[in-house]
Amino acid sequence: MSSELYEAGLRNRRRVLGDDYVDRALAGADAFNEEFQQILTEYCWGRVWGRPTLTDRERSLINLGMISALNRGSEFKAHVRGALRNGCTAAEIRDTLLQVAIYCGVPAGVEAFRLAREVLDAEGMEP
Repeated sequence: MSSELYEAGLRNRRRVLGDDYVDRALAGADAFNEEFQQILTEYCWGRVWGRPTLTDRERSLINLGMISALNRGSEFKAHVRGALRNGCTAAEIRDTLLQVAIYCGVPAGVEAFRLAREVLDAEGMEP
Protein backbone atom coordinates (compact mmCIF):
# COMPACT_ATOMS: atom_id res chain seq x y z
CA MET A 1 0.00 0.00 0.00
CA SER A 2 2.64 2.55 -0.83
CA SER A 3 2.16 5.52 -3.10
CA GLU A 4 2.69 9.25 -2.74
CA LEU A 5 -1.04 9.81 -2.34
CA TYR A 6 -1.31 7.03 0.24
CA GLU A 7 1.63 8.39 2.25
CA ALA A 8 0.19 11.93 2.19
CA GLY A 9 -3.19 10.54 3.23
CA LEU A 10 -1.64 8.55 6.04
CA ARG A 11 0.06 11.69 7.39
CA ASN A 12 -3.23 13.63 7.24
CA ARG A 13 -5.20 10.79 8.80
CA ARG A 14 -2.71 10.46 11.67
CA ARG A 15 -2.59 14.24 12.21
CA VAL A 16 -6.39 14.49 12.51
CA LEU A 17 -7.40 11.21 14.16
CA GLY A 18 -4.23 10.34 16.04
CA ASP A 19 -1.81 7.43 15.78
CA ASP A 20 -3.76 5.10 18.08
CA TYR A 21 -6.97 5.36 16.04
CA VAL A 22 -5.18 4.91 12.71
CA ASP A 23 -3.02 2.06 14.00
CA ARG A 24 -6.16 0.20 15.17
CA ALA A 25 -7.87 0.75 11.83
CA LEU A 26 -4.86 -0.47 9.85
CA ALA A 27 -4.22 -3.40 12.19
CA GLY A 28 -7.77 -4.55 11.46
CA ALA A 29 -7.09 -4.68 7.72
CA ASP A 30 -7.31 -8.11 6.18
CA ALA A 31 -7.87 -9.64 2.75
CA PHE A 32 -11.51 -8.53 2.88
CA ASN A 33 -11.06 -4.83 3.72
CA GLU A 34 -7.42 -4.02 2.94
CA GLU A 35 -8.31 -2.40 -0.39
CA PHE A 36 -10.97 -0.28 1.36
CA GLN A 37 -8.35 1.00 3.84
CA GLN A 38 -6.09 1.90 0.92
CA ILE A 39 -8.86 3.73 -0.95
CA LEU A 40 -9.95 5.51 2.22
CA THR A 41 -6.41 6.64 2.99
CA GLU A 42 -5.59 7.71 -0.59
CA TYR A 43 -8.80 9.45 -1.58
CA CYS A 44 -10.46 10.62 1.60
CA TRP A 45 -7.31 11.56 3.51
CA GLY A 46 -4.84 12.13 0.66
CA ARG A 47 -6.85 13.66 -2.13
CA VAL A 48 -9.63 15.47 -0.21
CA TRP A 49 -8.14 16.28 3.20
CA GLY A 50 -4.93 17.19 1.38
CA ARG A 51 -6.58 20.00 -0.59
CA PRO A 52 -5.48 23.47 0.56
CA THR A 53 -8.79 25.33 0.14
CA LEU A 54 -10.35 24.45 3.51
CA THR A 55 -8.47 24.24 6.78
CA ASP A 56 -8.50 21.11 8.90
CA ARG A 57 -10.67 23.01 11.41
CA GLU A 58 -13.24 23.81 8.74
CA ARG A 59 -13.24 20.23 7.45
CA SER A 60 -13.69 18.94 11.00
CA LEU A 61 -16.76 21.10 11.64
CA ILE A 62 -18.27 20.10 8.29
CA ASN A 63 -17.66 16.44 9.11
CA LEU A 64 -19.33 16.77 12.49
CA GLY A 65 -22.44 18.08 10.79
CA MET A 66 -22.52 15.36 8.15
CA ILE A 67 -21.61 12.43 10.38
CA SER A 68 -24.12 13.40 13.05
CA ALA A 69 -26.82 13.65 10.36
CA LEU A 70 -25.91 10.13 9.25
CA ASN A 71 -26.08 8.89 12.87
CA ARG A 72 -22.68 7.21 12.83
CA GLY A 73 -21.79 7.38 16.52
CA SER A 74 -18.34 5.81 16.53
CA GLU A 75 -17.13 7.90 13.59
CA PHE A 76 -18.73 11.00 15.09
CA LYS A 77 -16.82 10.59 18.35
CA ALA A 78 -13.57 10.01 16.46
CA HIS A 79 -14.16 13.22 14.52
CA VAL A 80 -15.02 15.20 17.67
CA ARG A 81 -11.57 14.16 18.92
CA GLY A 82 -10.16 15.11 15.51
CA ALA A 83 -11.89 18.49 15.67
CA LEU A 84 -10.29 19.14 19.05
CA ARG A 85 -6.89 18.09 17.66
CA ASN A 86 -7.48 20.52 14.79
CA GLY A 87 -8.00 23.40 17.20
CA CYS A 88 -11.80 23.57 17.27
CA THR A 89 -13.21 24.87 20.51
CA ALA A 90 -16.07 23.37 22.47
CA ALA A 91 -18.07 26.49 21.56
CA GLU A 92 -17.48 25.91 17.82
CA ILE A 93 -18.50 22.27 18.18
CA ARG A 94 -21.59 23.32 20.15
CA ASP A 95 -22.65 25.81 17.48
CA THR A 96 -22.10 23.23 14.75
CA LEU A 97 -24.35 20.82 16.64
CA LEU A 98 -27.01 23.52 17.04
CA GLN A 99 -27.00 23.76 13.22
CA VAL A 100 -27.41 19.98 13.08
CA ALA A 101 -30.43 20.11 15.39
CA ILE A 102 -32.12 22.78 13.27
CA TYR A 103 -31.34 21.38 9.81
CA CYS A 104 -31.26 17.63 10.50
CA GLY A 105 -33.76 17.39 13.32
CA VAL A 106 -33.78 17.47 17.08
CA PRO A 107 -33.16 13.71 17.50
CA ALA A 108 -29.92 14.04 15.49
CA GLY A 109 -28.96 17.02 17.62
CA VAL A 110 -29.75 15.22 20.89
CA GLU A 111 -27.53 12.27 19.93
CA ALA A 112 -24.73 14.50 18.63
CA PHE A 113 -24.69 16.58 21.81
CA ARG A 114 -24.71 13.42 23.94
CA LEU A 115 -21.79 11.87 22.07
CA ALA A 116 -19.81 15.12 21.92
CA ARG A 117 -20.26 15.53 25.69
CA GLU A 118 -18.79 12.04 26.21
CA VAL A 119 -15.70 13.03 24.24
CA LEU A 120 -15.37 16.44 25.92
CA ASP A 121 -15.67 14.80 29.34
CA ALA A 122 -13.10 12.14 28.44
CA GLU A 123 -10.74 14.87 27.25
CA GLY A 124 -11.29 16.86 30.46
CA MET A 125 -12.72 19.84 28.59
CA GLU A 126 -15.33 22.22 29.87
CA PRO A 127 -18.10 22.88 27.38
